[in-house]
Parts: sequence; structure tokens; C-alpha cells
Amino acid sequence: MSTKQKASNHTIALFGEMLADIFPDRAVLGGAPYNVAHHLQAFGQHPVLITRTGNDPLRDEFLADLSRLGMDDSGVQCDQIRPTGQVIVHMDESNHRFEILPEQAYDHIHSGVVHLVTMAMHPEMVYYGTLAQRGVESRLALDTFLSDTKSPRFLDINLRHPWYDKHIIKRSLLRANIVKINEEELKLVAGLLKLTGVSANDLGLSLMGKFDLTCLIVTCGADGAWMLSKDGKEARVSASNLNGGLVDTVGAGDGFAAVCMLGILENWLPEVMLTRASTFAAALCGIRGAVPNNSDFYRPFLEGEAYGKPTE
Repeated sequence: MSTKQKASNHTIALFGEMLADIFPDRAVLGGAPYNVAHHLQAFGQHPVLITRTGNDPLRDEFLADLSRLGMDDSGVQCDQIRPTGQVIVHMDESNHRFEILPEQAYDHIHSGVVHLVTMAMHPEMVYYGTLAQRGVESRLALDTFLSDTKSPRFLDINLRHPWYDKHIIKRSLLRANIVKINEEELKLVAGLLKLTGVSANDLGLSLMGKFDLTCLIVTCGADGAWMLSKDGKEARVSASNLNGGLVDTVGAGDGFAAVCMLGILENWLPEVMLTRASTFAAALCGIRGAVPNNSDFYRPFLEGEAYGKPTE
């Protein structure tokens, strides 16, 4: 992206969890759909979160943040019984342990409200993951969400133990056109679904064929990323340099997904899309948390400086 290559304003609907990581001293707003939407908004798009929160102070924080960012909150439902999603972060001297609490508001997204919101917005792309499918009510709402639109369906597989199983993975893939997954998850999914192949590329081709996918995007951390197209062609890029050093990798995959979604909507060449997504994800690794606190973070990407000389 640059000022001369400014992206169009695309409406993108994102279904799933809105939650907060609860540290001993603070709460950090997040959830993959929220993080991806945050980036898309900063890139000049029109993301609409389809989610559900409790009627509590965390909801107030989320709505205030959406308002500050200028984001559309028409898809945010309110649950009078269950709380806004929370992940309790247990800390010790050596590491952190994340406890994803059950029976949260995002497990009970209402399908009727989803239908009304989705039909009103006419999204050009839809995004969903796996965590919000652990609740029956939200699974039904996701079915409604996906049946209400014929636009491309971007599945971001984020497997969080113990909140997934073979059934959730399979039904997610059956509804997807575009899938983003990391290489470890690809091997895990291949084992659960008994896919054939020895190499990661073989497993990717097997996955695409079994579920008739148009695009498979595989991230490999420090080893870069690769993508398979419908015709079986592969694009591969090396990992971008961490120019600012590594602070943490929280949310890097969400940033990668946001750039890929924009690239698909804007018809970027595969290598261009993967390079830009990798560059943006690397920059996120240089800050604390999943999203930047200051909108100035996005300026080099909006103006094209972070990507070097345009390759299009």
C-alpha cells in the first residue's frame, strides 16, 4: 500500500470472540477477530465485528475503544446473563499460562440478530475462526452468518486447547474458501483428518483438494510463509527481519491475516501479499501486545515506506 496505491474501502464482516486477557494488574482487550478488525480499520477498510459481550465494564471498554477507532459497532450484541469473554493469565517466574474461561457471552451469539446485521451490510469478505464455535448457539449463528453471504470466506484456524475437536475443524473447512493456518496446526489437522502426504506442501495440497479450497496460506514463524493457489502453484517468502528486535509474538498472526485479506480483496500478486503480510507481522513482534497503542505505527505501511520499492 502507498498513498498512490490506496486500497478501496471494503466492507468486511468478522465473526467470533471479543475477549480480554486478564493480567494480575490490568485487562488487555483482544480476541483474534477484534485484532484483525482493528488493523483493517487502520488500513482504511470498513470492518464489522459480529460478536457478543456481557453487560459489564469490559463491554464499556470495548465500545469506547471501537468509538475511539471510528469502528462500526452495529454487530456487537449484549448478553444480560453471561460475561464479556475473559482469558485469565496465570503468571510465574518462567512463563505465562492462559486459561480461556467457558460460558462467555461470545459462546451465545444470537443468530437472528446476526442475520439482520449481515443482510444490511453486504460484506465483500467474511472472516471466522474456531474458538467461537465451541458453543452450540454461536455455531448456529455462524451457520446463519455464512449462509447469508456469497462473498469469499476467510478461515483463520487458531487452535486453542482444549476448545476444538475434529468436528469443529472439519465443519470450519467445509465452509471456507481461503484458509490461513500455521505449519504446526497443518500437521495436527492433517493427522486428525487423515490427510495423505509426507511434506507440508503435500499435506497442503491434500487439504485443498479434500475441501475444495481456493487458497491456502501457511505461516512458518521464523521460516517465513507460503501459499498454494487453486491451480496448485506455490508462492513462498522468507521471514522479514525484526528490525526493532523481538518484544513478543502476540497477535502477529492476526496482523498477517489482516494484510492477506486486504491483499486478496485488492488482487495483489501472491508474493507481494505474503511479503507485505510478513513485514507487518514482524513489525508487530517489535511492540508489546497484539495491536499498537498509536495510529502512527501504521503510517509507514499506509505510505508504502515499510515495504520498500513497490513490486506491482
